[in-house]
Amino acid sequence: YPNQLSGGQKQRIAIARALAMSPDVMLFDEPTSALDPEMVGEVLNVMKELAGEGMTMVVVTHEMGFAREVGSRILFMDDGKIVEEGKPKDIFSNPKNPRTKDFLSKVLSNDF
Repeated sequence: YPNQLSGGQKQRIAIARALAMSPDVMLFDEPTSALDPEMVGEVLNVMKELAGEGMTMVVVTHEMGFAREVGSRILFMDDGKIVEEGKPKDIFSNPKNPRTKDFLSKVLSNDF
């Protein structure tokens, strides 16, 4: 029964339902934001597998480790505008925009 499924299970089912339509591109808008921390990895692993299989994905996320590892292109947005874009290694290692630098310094310092 759906009400007995965990958040991670529901999210994986939603991904499977979307894949059943054979999309060329999948959009994920904060796919882990409502999940228990224990379930986040499960959903990110499914998305990582999809990326490995060549699925084009547009992902809005605060999961910086995932974005760095799986992303092929990063767009950093602030106040609804793109302020910086580039390859993950460039954005995470050498951000050009002060806002990007500030954001990453705050969120990456929380990655223990």
